[in-house]
Amino acid sequence: MPVSAGACTCADLFDSAPYRTVVADAEGGVRYWPQWVGQAQAEDWFAALRDGIEWQTLQRPMYERIVDVPRLLAHFELAALPAGSPLARMWAQVNATVPGAYTHAGLNLYRDGRDSVAMHNDKLHSLVPGEPIALVSLGDTRRMNLRAKDGGRACGLDLAPGSLLAMSHASQLTHEHGIPKTARPVGPRMSVVFRARPQAAR
Repeated sequence: MPVSAGACTCADLFDSAPYRTVVADAEGGVRYWPQWVGQAQAEDWFAALRDGIEWQTLQRPMYERIVDVPRLLAHFELAALPAGSPLARMWAQVNATVPGAYTHAGLNLYRDGRDSVAMHNDKLHSLVPGEPIALVSLGDTRRMNLRAKDGGRACGLDLAPGSLLAMSHASQLTHEHGIPKTARPVGPRMSVVFRARPQAAR
């Protein structure tokens, strides 16, 4: 049975199908591959990116003071990546599964359960219309909350290491997503997010 654009179905995500549709829309919706790459590959990518790139701590104004963004960040222009680098290999593999005109990769490193990102949708002016967003999860498992903007039922996806989440451009109009803080003991987790940026936003 088709899932409406306002619905969110997180049950039965781990059957024999290679991916599950969490939200359906005309552009592919939100799809989740729980075992996109094997454990060894996921661990290799995590270690290479954690140790091989320069992570940044950013700050932002909040409640009349400046606070640290609760995670570390890094950004890369895909065309400038060295051939054969871990990120370039990941990009090629993502593009084989979820084809797109990707131009940039944004990385987030959640050091422990205190790191998070609030519910949001990607800024539409910084995305090429019709192009997907592809998110690779590495490190420890963290829950992503997904909520329809029209007040539909919210749900949580436990993003496993080596998993892939694809979100359509259209889904950014209908849904928000975020990584909540957790009191459970969790290890570091990394997301690598591939996006197609318009020329004016680069």
